[in-house]
Order: sequence, then structure tokens, then C-alpha cells
Amino acid sequence: MRPARSWLALGVPVLLLAAPAAAQTAEPAEIRVVGHPDPAGLLPDQQAPKSQSAISADFIVKQAPTLNAFQLVTLLPGANVASSDPYGLSTSSSLTLRGLGQDEIGVLMEGAPQNDIGYYYAYPSQFADPGNLRRISIAQGSVDIDSPTLGGAGGLLSLALDDPRARAGGLVDLSLGSYAARRGFVRIDSGTIGGTGLKAFLSYSNTRADNWRGAGFDTRQHIDAKLLNEWGAGNRASLALSFNDANSSSYPSPTLAEWQAQSRGFNYAKRYTPGATDYWRLYRAPFRNLYASAPVHLELGERLTFDSTSYAQFGYGNSPYGTQLTTTGNFLGTEELAQPIALPGAVDGVATVLGNYTGDQFRGGSLAKLTLQAGSHRITAGLWFDYGTDRVTQSYTSIAADGRPTDRWGYRAKAIRTADGRLLAYENQRTVTVTKSFFLADSIAVAPRLTVDVGFKGVDVLRNGRNYLPGPQDKVRIDSFAALPRAAIHYRLDDRQQLFANVTTNFRTPNEFTLYNSYAGGALVVQGSNALKNEYSVSEELGYRFIGEAVSASVTGFHYKFRNRQLATVVDQGGAQVNATLNAGGQTSYGVDAEIDYRPVAAVSLYVSGEYLHARLDDDLPVGGDLLPTRGRHAVSSPTVQFGAGGTYDDGRVFGSIASKYLGRQYATFTNDERIKGYATLDLSIGVHLAEWLDGKRTDLRVNAINVTDPHVLAGVQAVTSNAQDTIGRNGTVIAGQAPAYYIGSGAAVMATVSRAF
Repeated sequence: MRPARSWLALGVPVLLLAAPAAAQTAEPAEIRVVGHPDPAGLLPDQQAPKSQSAISADFIVKQAPTLNAFQLVTLLPGANVASSDPYGLSTSSSLTLRGLGQDEIGVLMEGAPQNDIGYYYAYPSQFADPGNLRRISIAQGSVDIDSPTLGGAGGLLSLALDDPRARAGGLVDLSLGSYAARRGFVRIDSGTIGGTGLKAFLSYSNTRADNWRGAGFDTRQHIDAKLLNEWGAGNRASLALSFNDANSSSYPSPTLAEWQAQSRGFNYAKRYTPGATDYWRLYRAPFRNLYASAPVHLELGERLTFDSTSYAQFGYGNSPYGTQLTTTGNFLGTEELAQPIALPGAVDGVATVLGNYTGDQFRGGSLAKLTLQAGSHRITAGLWFDYGTDRVTQSYTSIAADGRPTDRWGYRAKAIRTADGRLLAYENQRTVTVTKSFFLADSIAVAPRLTVDVGFKGVDVLRNGRNYLPGPQDKVRIDSFAALPRAAIHYRLDDRQQLFANVTTNFRTPNEFTLYNSYAGGALVVQGSNALKNEYSVSEELGYRFIGEAVSASVTGFHYKFRNRQLATVVDQGGAQVNATLNAGGQTSYGVDAEIDYRPVAAVSLYVSGEYLHARLDDDLPVGGDLLPTRGRHAVSSPTVQFGAGGTYDDGRVFGSIASKYLGRQYATFTNDERIKGYATLDLSIGVHLAEWLDGKRTDLRVNAINVTDPHVLAGVQAVTSNAQDTIGRNGTVIAGQAPAYYIGSGAAVMATVSRAF
């Protein structure tokens, strides 16, 4: 708790004295050539020398109010979103960009990192409510040099909160939908408070919906708040808070054989049967988290500016599962337990219990930079420090006679103990991660239309951990440093056309769980190691943009080269779901992204995006003492083609939107012996602005139809494997296959929403 107060203390006093400012990466200047206004909000103008796409509030406000950030960006080029839930409430979802998974994608909200420090994942159902977002942007190629993120070869997803309104007021949304869905949202804006210059907003939402397939339901309570002060010529300070309290369903992920046999009937049991482990209440994931960010921007002079973002995040949650324990024959690490353990409800020495996978996390840090304009040079220098702790436990909790867990949160104090009072756990560890980074960049105006950027970033990542299980392993430690140079060129052909090119480098240390031993039945089944190689990549982009009166467009060619490509997956070890990392060796990817926004008349906007991706493995995969023949195979979760198409209409009275996405086939194994088919989705909305017929205050009625074609498909790969079928290795041995698991694509849903401003 102490570190959190110290990080927030860096931002709050300055804010109240009239300081802090802009999020870490400044918003690109809006330079739209005068023409038809863009009611879609799907292609805001960009000036960065890299591929970058975005959606603004004009588009977000027309979508279903429950959709998460991943679902909202699905139309953008390169974005492959697999969602198991039409409302975006479940934890069963994924995002890849150019074939790179969400553990390769940096995520920022108000300049603060949202990724898990140990596993690099970000969880979109925890982010801010869509109604409070001003913009969501995706940089498909790489993170900015000043982004406080680790990894990021897959790009950067940035969320910017709406600023508090200058005038006092509020907004109320009420929604009803399919599967007994209901949602309430209220936001209050203070307006400018007296002569202080401060203004703030506070919002609260409450959502509940039944599972669209199988038994169960999701609940979500969420609070967003932002306090802002602006003064002088460009000085700005804010404090943003986002709190989430959810109890989410984790839909089961079938193998291909299970999908072919049961299709959407592959679900957890509606009723509890004594001795069974598939009861739906054993698979609901409760989680609470708080994000805080205090960005600062100060104009120190005509040519010198200072930016900083101090942040903190707290989280605790459980990803449980059903399993069985016996009163005897148990092990704690490698130690055999001589005395029986007490298991409530045991029959013949066997009891069904709740297996807990709990995470208790803290992360805090600060990034600061100075920018100096010196003639034709804009020089930026900065430092980033990040401290995180992650306590991970796989323990067990008893359940009642009706199958309900006695403690769904998996608290250690309420978990099953050994006869001598120790925590009975399959996994029990704590990891501290310390990240230190410095960066230096220079943006050189070589000519009025030509800018050259060069930069260097050094990153050091230190992990110190403790394995609390009895066995040969106690403390673990790994320290990695990476040098990350980059360069870019931006050339304005004229006021409407731009050319850009860049080369960037990225690295990622292995996930923290690769450090630790795993034991089963007293035996070592996974050897922890601090000798695993870091993933390293070099990427290049060459692009063209056009910003016109009625048409805006962008096309980007890209190329990636990876060493030690890391792929996260999940393996089953005795009923426990264990995280694992596969080293896929080298990988080469190249392709083209494109998007175009056409505004033929003032009320209409049409948008099309597409991607061609060629992603291949460069090496055979070592398995045991043999080599799996994977050289030249397609990379997993990397569709060769994808297309998005959308359109909006808004004449001030009636509005609506249409959004469709097609994703090509995707492989689930390194040997390409199993894949899922391509599929398309379609979302529709229609609404009416009622203010003109009422009292002039904003009042909207809209209906959103989500996934209206309702395709019965597998939407993405949940857990990749090296090979699904038994395969002969290069040296002649038989390498046993293991079936991948998949996300089942969500069903159709309809939601109606009434919004009223006051």
C-alpha cells in the first residue's frame, strides 16, 4: 500500500496547485481539409510517421453501450477480435494485430499502462465505460518511444478519456437487451468550479446479463472519474480514476472434436451433480481493480515543455475451476503429506472442490520527459520507472452441498489447509518486477515538408521471485537489458498527402511463470528457468496518407523479423489450467494494411479497411530430442486476409450505422494440421435524436443489433499447440499431438438504449 500512495502523491498536489497534463503521447493535430464533416469517427486525421488508426466518440456513441475496447476497434485494419460474448462482459476474448496476440500489444489509458506486468495481457472488460471515451487509437506497428509499456511488437492500443465539461450537467443511459440484459449509466459533470479552474466528472454504471449460451450470468459495476485543470498557454493537469467490480463467466473453450460433436451445446452444467466438476458456478471469475493516472503537461518556456504521468493500479481476482481432491495421497510441492487433509463433503475420501487461480497485483510507476525545440531540432529525453508485485496462488476451496463455493474469491485465509495448517496449493509464488528505462529522441525538420526522427531507448527488466512450495526451488531472479534504436521519415507531398517510413525494434522478456517449477504428484513436471531467451523483433513500415474534402485514405506496407518468437498458451495438468510459453523460434511476417473513409454528402460516411498478411515460421520447433517440421508453416492466429466495411448516417434527427468484418481461416498449430474456417459478422444500429421534439436537451433513442447474421463458428484460437495430430519428427520419432482449444463465436443480441442529458 505504501508505494501506491507515493506514486499518487507525485500527481495530486501538483494538480490542486494548478499543474499536471497531457497523456504520454500527445494527440495528433486535427488538420481535416474543409469538406463534409465525418459523422463516423472512423478515420481521424493522423500526422505520425507510422501506421495509426483510430475511432472517435462520434462512432463510439452509436454502438451498443456495453461493448469493450477490443470489440469497438474490430473494423480497423489488422484487428482480429475473437469474442465469446456479444456484450463484451466475459473474460473469454482476444485481440491480435497483424497476427500478434494481445500479450504483444501495449495498452494505455490516459497515458498509464493497463497490461498485466507478469503476463502482459490486458483485460478490456475492465477498461473505462465507452461513453467516457474520447478516442481509441491503434498503432499497428509498434509502441511510441515514450510509452511506458514492455514489449509491444504487436502495436499500441491507446484510450483517451473524455474531458469534464465546462458547464455543469449530466447524462443518464438506460438499456435493455437480449438475454435479460439491463444496464444503467449516469454521469455528472461539475462544470468549472468557482474561480479555481478545476472541473470534474464522475460516472457510475451497473450491468447484468444472462449468459447467451449455457447457464450463468455476468455482473459489472464500474466507476470512472476525472479531475482536470488547464491554465495559461497550454498547461494542463488531470487525475483519472477507473474502478471495476465484476463477476464474469468464462465460457468453456472446446477442442475441434468437441465443437463438431456438441457445437454451441458445449457448456457448463446448469445443475450441480455431486461428484461432478462442470457446474457453472465453479467457473465464474470475480475481479476488482482500480486504475489511477495523473498526467501533467507544463509549458516551461517558448521552446521547452515537461510531461509526466504517474500511475498506480491494484487488482485482485480469481479464475476458478472445478476439480477433485482426496483426503490422502496429497503432495505439497515435492513433499508428500503424511497426514490426511480435512475435506468437507468428502465421500469415500474424495470431494469436489473449487480450484482457485488467484492474482493479487500492484503496479505503480512514473514516466517523465523534457522536450526542447532548438532550431530545426525537437529533442526529447525521458526516464521511466515501474514497480510491480504479483502474488499468484492455485489453492482449493470447499463447496456446499448444492455446489456453491463457500468463498468464490479464493482468499487464502478461507482455503483448504494441510493437517499442520499450511496452505494446500498447486502453485504459490510472489514476483517483484522492476523496470527502468531511458530514452532520447530527435525530430529534425530537414526541410519545410520533410522530417526525420531518430531515437534510442534502453530498457532493463529485473524479476525477483519466491516459490513458497516445498522443493528444490526457492528464490528466482532474472535481469534483462535491451537496446532499442529506431528511425522514421515523414514527408508532406502537399497539404493533403503524406509519405512515411520507419524502422523500430522491440523486445520482450519471457512471462514470469516461466521462472517457476511446477509439480504434480510430488514430481517436477515443468522446470523453471531464467535462461530463456528474450523475444526480439525488427519491423519496418512504408506508408501513404491522403486527407481530402470528401475522402481520406491510408495504405501501409509492413515487414517483421522475429527471433525467439514467444507464444502464450494454456496446458492442462491434472485438471489445473497452467500457463505456458512456447518458443516458436524465428518468424517473418509481411503484408499491407489499408483503410478509406468516403463522405459523399454531409450526413453519410462510408468506411472500408483490409489487410493482407503473410506470416511464416522460420525454424523447426525443438520437441524433446527431435525437431517438429514447422519451418515455412503459417503462423498461428494469423488470417491471410481480413476485410472491414462500415457506414453511418446522421442528419441531426435520424442516425444509424452498419459494421461488418470478415476474417480468413486461422491455423491453431505450428504444423498447420488444424485450423478454423473464415467467417463474417454484421452489426447494425438505428436511432433518433429527440431533442428537437422535446425541450432541446440531448435525448436519444437507439437500437443496436449485434452479430445479426448469427454465424455458428469458432471465432479464434484460445490455446495453441505445437501439433494436433501425432507427427513424425525430423529425426524419426513420433511427437504426440495435443488438441488446441477455441473460442466459440458469440450469438446475436439486440439492445435498446435511451439517453437523456440534463
